[in-house]
Amino acid sequence: MSWIVEALASLLLIAGGIFLFIGSMGMVHLRDFYMRLHGPTKATTLGIGCMLIASTLYFWSQDGKPDIQEMLITLFLFITAPVSAHLLSKAGLHMRLKHIDITEGDPVELRAEEVAQKPVPHPDKGHG
Repeated sequence: MSWIVEALASLLLIAGGIFLFIGSMGMVHLRDFYMRLHGPTKATTLGIGCMLIASTLYFWSQDGKPDIQEMLITLFLFITAPVSAHLLSKAGLHMRLKHIDITEGDPVELRAEEVAQKPVPHPDKGHG
């Protein structure tokens, strides 16, 4: 039975490494802020999630009981990554960051008072 768990954990580790590599390549090769959000928030979240699940399975099979800390870390990761990506994208829209034509659009969720003037004045510089 333990060889099945070890094989499954190995597959999850390999899949996690592939997802992490793809997410890292996305950070390097994608051309604007909005596209670069996909690398760390989707691919690397899946990669770290696969690795944490593999670790949980392996140590569960060795110790005979699940480790609650790894499960909580996995849960926290899957909850916080989409929320942080959403907040980063809203901040990018608010600041009117440059984007390429492929990602161009007029977001309907922004009201006129939510969109800042470019450049955004810094409150410590005496402009706000």
